[in-house]
Amino acid sequence: MQPRRNFLWFLFVPSALAGIGLFFVPAFIIRPFHHQTPSSLALAMALRQRAPWGTLAAAIICLLFVLILWGAATKSRKIVLASVMVVVAFAAVMSRLNYFEWMFHPVDTPQFESASASKLDKGEMILAVHYGSDARAYPVREMAYHHVLNDIVAGVPVAVTY
Repeated sequence: MQPRRNFLWFLFVPSALAGIGLFFVPAFIIRPFHHQTPSSLALAMALRQRAPWGTLAAAIICLLFVLILWGAATKSRKIVLASVMVVVAFAAVMSRLNYFEWMFHPVDTPQFESASASKLDKGEMILAVHYGSDARAYPVREMAYHHVLNDIVAGVPVAVTY
């Protein structure tokens, strides 16, 4: 019986890692203020797209292994099984939520000051919108976390993003 249990543990670990990784790898790669390469972003988006079903499958498989292994497990192994199952279940739930909206929420009430009062460096990058007689400048440094800013320029609602 011991070789069978070892084999089940051997299958449980990659199932748990797959479920956990499908959620945590995209969340780790796509972070505000961190450099992302095109290939890492492509990987993150591919995993993110597959995460809802992948984490659900991994959670079901892990739950089956937990149910099979539970009876013969020692107290410390039961703690490991339960802890890993909690993390896998967390990943399965979180992969269905748009947690990027929490990280990159839009700025709904921008505040402005005149060009003469601003403390922008001469080399600082800005996004500029000019419509009719109204013009706005949005510092990229300030938008880096949010990526989206809702504003009204010359009476027209705009969504400024990059």
